[in-house]
Amino acid sequence: MLDAIATATGEVFTLTRLAWLLAGVLLGSVIGFVPGIGGRATLAILLPFIVKMDPASALVLIVGIHAIGNTADTIPAVLFGIPGSTSATATVMDGYPMAKRGEAERALGASFVASGVGGLIGAFTVLATIPMIRPLVLTFGNPEFFMTAILAIVMIGLLTGGAPVKGLLAGCLGLLIGMVGDAPQTGAQRWTFDFLYLSDGIPLIPVALGLFAIPELIDMTVERGGNGTPRAGSVASVSTKWQGVKDVATHWWLLVRSSFLGSWIGILPGIGSGSAIWLAYGHAVQTSKDRESFGKGDVRGVIAPEAANNASDAGDWCLTLAFGIPGSATMSLVLAAMLLLGLPPGPKMLTDHLHLTLVIVWSLVLANLMATSLCFLFARQLAGITRLPVHHLFPVLIVLIFLAAYQSTADWGDLVALLVFSVIGVSMKRFGWPRPPLIVGMVLQRLAETYFFLTTKLYGYSWLTRPVVILLFALTVATVVHAVLRHSRQRAKA
Repeated sequence: MLDAIATATGEVFTLTRLAWLLAGVLLGSVIGFVPGIGGRATLAILLPFIVKMDPASALVLIVGIHAIGNTADTIPAVLFGIPGSTSATATVMDGYPMAKRGEAERALGASFVASGVGGLIGAFTVLATIPMIRPLVLTFGNPEFFMTAILAIVMIGLLTGGAPVKGLLAGCLGLLIGMVGDAPQTGAQRWTFDFLYLSDGIPLIPVALGLFAIPELIDMTVERGGNGTPRAGSVASVSTKWQGVKDVATHWWLLVRSSFLGSWIGILPGIGSGSAIWLAYGHAVQTSKDRESFGKGDVRGVIAPEAANNASDAGDWCLTLAFGIPGSATMSLVLAAMLLLGLPPGPKMLTDHLHLTLVIVWSLVLANLMATSLCFLFARQLAGITRLPVHHLFPVLIVLIFLAAYQSTADWGDLVALLVFSVIGVSMKRFGWPRPPLIVGMVLQRLAETYFFLTTKLYGYSWLTRPVVILLFALTVATVVHAVLRHSRQRAKA
């Protein structure tokens, strides 16, 4: 192990490798600013070009692109309420309200630092757990994965917004929408109405943009009156990026908890950062005494999901390297890149190619430092975008939104889906229905359905007696009871 660490250190800290890492970070930061595209499209474009590179340089470049993605996609989420990718949807909840009241720089500073520290904690957590990762992952079977998905949906449904019943119903609606397309067990078409576009299900990007981006863009236009008048609170910056750093230092324990939570969720197959961010957000809400401020511009609602987001990246890498199981769609492209480079993902990466595994870990550490420094350096300039006249922003943003939606499957149905879910998003916001549970329900639907099918077929009813299942079920019940009691107290006060 010590020899492998020394070899990996020597390979990473060379001028050539550091240049490739910086190139990946710069490329990923530019692409990450464009909503809906992110690192996945960049990696797909680069696959043909990395075949002739040496494995270490190619892995360093890939890590640079991948590491910056979850930091850069925060920028449009905070500034415009447009999630740069699905992993930034939770940041919209409090980041965008902060920007609306003139605290964009503070929100960006907090998110960049939380992302960087979360990525470092995740990388070192993976490094420390590599020797024991196999038995750790094997403690979770199909029943545990199913209960984790249910816990995530219930937690987000109950803890986002002030209406737990509406939140649960929104989560159930997300589950129903996620069932559109082919059934994972039988291949039968469900609710497709003979439209070929719906046969693979409704893509997530148009849904996310319709639910979050279009309603916020409409609000921004209405608030500024469409005449170029800056919105209230954004004429002068009332905060600085250094205040965001102080916020992270103040809530350091939440940062650490969220980072460890993200690392663990990232290691679990098929869960990914899309679930980690909402579990971290729900955890932040549930463990805070003054929960009413969440969703209205609470900096803790930025710190928790951003830390979990980047920490889960390290878990994704660990899962892909140790087992050859991609933890997310982006990691499936990383897996393809490894095969193109002649690297066998799985146990051999922890034995024969251990030094390359440690090259990736070192690269994750350095890439997070580079990404945080780069984004933090330009936080003030980025925050200044919020003070541009709306007639300058609207045409650019609407084009980016439609472009991001269309690139999901390059089908006209993407644009129809964007418009339909824009109407749904505007209506939900108008009538006080929380939107995050719908997205979480969609993200976790196939996962929950597949694991439930496997659980019932393999275990019958005996899965209900498994210790981890009982623990997760108890957490789910406790979340429901806690939300009901809290809502009752709030109604009594009113």
